[in-house]
Amino acid sequence: MIKAGIVGGTGYTGVELLRLLSVHTHVEVVAVTSRVESGRAVADLFPSLRGHIDIAFSEPDTAVLHGCDVVFFATPNGIAMQSTPELLQAGVRVIDLAADFRIQDQALWEEWYGMSHSCPELLPRAVYGLPEIHRQKIASANLVANPGCYPTATILGFLPLLEAGVVDAGSLIADCKSGASGAGRGASVAALLAECGESFKAYGVSGHRHLPEIRQVLGWTIGELPGLTFTPHLLPMIRGILATLYARLGSEGVDLQQLYEARYADEPFVDVLPPGSLPETRSVRGTNRCQIAVHQPRGESTVVVLSVIDNLVKGAAGQAVQNMNLMFGLSETSGLDSVALSP
Repeated sequence: MIKAGIVGGTGYTGVELLRLLSVHTHVEVVAVTSRVESGRAVADLFPSLRGHIDIAFSEPDTAVLHGCDVVFFATPNGIAMQSTPELLQAGVRVIDLAADFRIQDQALWEEWYGMSHSCPELLPRAVYGLPEIHRQKIASANLVANPGCYPTATILGFLPLLEAGVVDAGSLIADCKSGASGAGRGASVAALLAECGESFKAYGVSGHRHLPEIRQVLGWTIGELPGLTFTPHLLPMIRGILATLYARLGSEGVDLQQLYEARYADEPFVDVLPPGSLPETRSVRGTNRCQIAVHQPRGESTVVVLSVIDNLVKGAAGQAVQNMNLMFGLSETSGLDSVALSP
């Protein structure tokens, strides 16, 4: 039985981790930390976990976490890097759901996140935890940087095109929309129902922190950084991401449907839909799946890829569990077999 700890168990990704791990047959959650809720039963804060998680929140003391086999950080950016070196030294594997280890260039990370990195020596060791490209590396890793939600949907959507070299990598466009849970559980005026309900807006247009992450990972595929315009939007719903991706074909006669089906044929959590499909966020709600549809409007040179995920599952906690499964030699789908909630 894998002994798991969660640092920051009161946010949306934290409780989503608890939901998934509570029914995982190979995992026992032995520690869930929160400074504010320390001593309070987890199920008192989250009644949905009654009968599944029977422990109390504890202080985020690394000594308590030393008895874990794996520790998940579901914390704000800048927290995981403070404790990770000590945990690794104690033989604990770490999966960070924040951004502390996603970008390998220290200067670039500090530029976008506005703080000094406390353990830059670990950046080259961290494995970017997108199983669809790094499955073997994740399996042997002791530090995994769980991808962001927008990057997951965007990278999986663009990947087959760039791997095949059939599009202009200098003019990619990612037009992405997310539900409000992507902003986290902290109180803010912008997330109030009266502020975001019945409304729709873009944000981070001049530059969003997920942009360098997406460019870095796509750059690994083509050997150079792509040209990418990335614009996120806030949708008046709770869960889900829809990424509408645009690329210009550089080759004629490409069977795009076959290209995507072949690339993801063996991927348990990527579902390439039939030609003409229009994926919806509700079709993946509560699951670790990414559904993709590829279009070539009017047979012209622009490719439109539609990619949908649940931002809290494949975009966060579910992908973290998928990574944990790989790290401990379990079936990749363990604990992640749920069917989407509908309606």
